[in-house]
Amino acid sequence: MKRVILKISGEALGGVNKTIDMNIVNKMAKEIKQLHDLGDIAIGIVCGAGNIWRGRDAIENGMDRTNADYMGMLGTILNCCALQSALEKLGLETRVLTAINMPQIAEPYIRRKADSHLKKGIICIFGGGTGNPFFSTDTCAALRAVELNCDVILMAKNGVDGIYDDDPRKVKNAKRYSKITHAEIVEKHLQVMDMTAAALCMENDIDIVVFDMNVPGNIARAAIDYSIGTLVTK
Repeated sequence: MKRVILKISGEALGGVNKTIDMNIVNKMAKEIKQLHDLGDIAIGIVCGAGNIWRGRDAIENGMDRTNADYMGMLGTILNCCALQSALEKLGLETRVLTAINMPQIAEPYIRRKADSHLKKGIICIFGGGTGNPFFSTDTCAALRAVELNCDVILMAKNGVDGIYDDDPRKVKNAKRYSKITHAEIVEKHLQVMDMTAAALCMENDIDIVVFDMNVPGNIARAAIDYSIGTLVTK
């Protein structure tokens, strides 16, 4: 069974007020169901929290980085619970597993337990990041992919269809890469993910597909057709 980690930014789940927009979450769940319905694919999901909490803004206003990061971890768990509810309404079996212990809400992240869930076809939604400050949810996605022997990380972007040599929203003639190596991301400091995540994927030969999740059907398509975005490989 192929294993994928789907990385979803928090901003993608938020509405105009930067909260959890359940209409958007429900649409996202339907897209994930299409991926599930392909069959023979085990799905892990990592959520960000940018719709709820922007740690960078808090740090710029004097908050301690450690506290800001822990608050962001809690925000990811809110998004995970919302996504779990939407997926279960569609009849999919899920588990939220958190790196921060909160047993009344979700299972603690235990690698062997997560591995068992994936083998049974249960969708695992990973919250709380890595459980440590100073590490992003990109790094969490890379870490879970390595720990759980995943084949690829599906890096779902909000309105950007791959990796460019410059910001395509600002530079009209920015060039999109169809394929690039992990080393090039690190060397060129391309802002597709943080450098810790890129290095972890490079060291462990984890492929990444960067694609636009706003195109209907793209989440399922990205698992089988890497050409819809940019493939990052060794």
